[in-house]
Amino acid sequence: MKLFPMSSSRFYLFHFCFLLITSTSLSKSNFQPKTLFLLVKKDPSSLQYITKIHQRTPLVPLKLAIHIGGESLWVDCENGYKSSTYNPARCNSRQCSLARSTSCGNCYGNNTTRPGCNNNACYNVVTSPNSYTDGEIADDVLSIQSINGSIPGPIATVPNFIFSCAASNLTQNLGKNVKGMVGFGQQSPVSFATQLASNFKFSRQFAICLSSSTKRNGVIFIGHSPYFISLAYDASRDLIYTPIITQPRYFTITYPHYVRINRASPEYYIQVSSVRINGKNLRLNKTLLTLDENEEGGTRISTAIPYTELEASIYDVVSKSFVSEMSKEVKKVPAVQPFKTCFNSTYIGMSRLGYNAPEINLVFQKANVYWTIIGANSLIKVSNDVICLAFVERKKVSGQAIVIGGYQMQDNLVEFDLARSRIGFSNSLFFHQTMCSNHNYA
Repeated sequence: MKLFPMSSSRFYLFHFCFLLITSTSLSKSNFQPKTLFLLVKKDPSSLQYITKIHQRTPLVPLKLAIHIGGESLWVDCENGYKSSTYNPARCNSRQCSLARSTSCGNCYGNNTTRPGCNNNACYNVVTSPNSYTDGEIADDVLSIQSINGSIPGPIATVPNFIFSCAASNLTQNLGKNVKGMVGFGQQSPVSFATQLASNFKFSRQFAICLSSSTKRNGVIFIGHSPYFISLAYDASRDLIYTPIITQPRYFTITYPHYVRINRASPEYYIQVSSVRINGKNLRLNKTLLTLDENEEGGTRISTAIPYTELEASIYDVVSKSFVSEMSKEVKKVPAVQPFKTCFNSTYIGMSRLGYNAPEINLVFQKANVYWTIIGANSLIKVSNDVICLAFVERKKVSGQAIVIGGYQMQDNLVEFDLARSRIGFSNSLFFHQTMCSNHNYA
């Protein structure tokens, strides 16, 4: 595959401004919302976070997995894609440039041209858990619901939303009937939030509030705060911010084969400077906590993994400290995959914050700037009398020292403020006697 040269920061800003200036027909009624939303639910089998969008003409509902580090929206176009407004991106077009195409040419499929297989079309790399492929870049109609205060507002429509078409086999590692992924990645001109911000002229930001229930929806806000969780509580009032770290050189895909993409990474990196358990600083290899130029070490945030992953030496220190800070009445029991540190739950008490567990603090740029992980997010029930530390040891030799997964973000509001290059953490909404499923947007 031929890869285009790396996009610089100026290149990215130019294209973002170009998209902002040249966007047309923002909605059928020229409606200009300030905030949009997606409902999102945890899939019990895949443990992925699933939403639903409406795309095409006529509109079709699609189940899609959330990937905050994904570059763009992609969908399965191989089976059943029918739309009178589907428009493949032609070589050297504006859409190809915005989507940072990696190749361009003709489709040599067995069938006649169709969505995902056209001549003189451009392609980029599309990823899903443990797989990747080329995807045809295209645009089509997309609709999404707006917010009016703390309740749903009118439907907003984007007639030319840029996305990628992928083959059906890319969905095999997704949940049942899930037809693609919604990418919210940073530094991508065609990420889901960036395109909506460009079209509707609001600030580039979004906030996720993942529900711990597999039966009740959480919510993703796209656009301006307030972020009402319940009628009275605006979760944006209590955010603790830390800067987003950008990886400007390139990003890599290592499954199933190694591929280096010559452009800035869409993933979200932050600086965790230390970890505390019950107020005690852990002795960690600080070198591992820093993201280097080869995209190694540091801390990444991901909805694509269910539980926070720790590099082996960090996991060992965290696990031992967590065990030592547990009540002496609580006994360890054999591991239950994928977890290594498990306990008999008989003598573990419960409160409104979940299990009575040692408090874990991820400390950011200053000692007094930290995110607190309570028992509801640090322990998980695996059987009637066994609970486990809901962190897993990283299997790969390389990668981030810490990857914050979905379970630790549940019932927390996490804001990704791209305009100010920062991420805000609310700490558990249980402190405010509410949760992510208590919204009124259903």
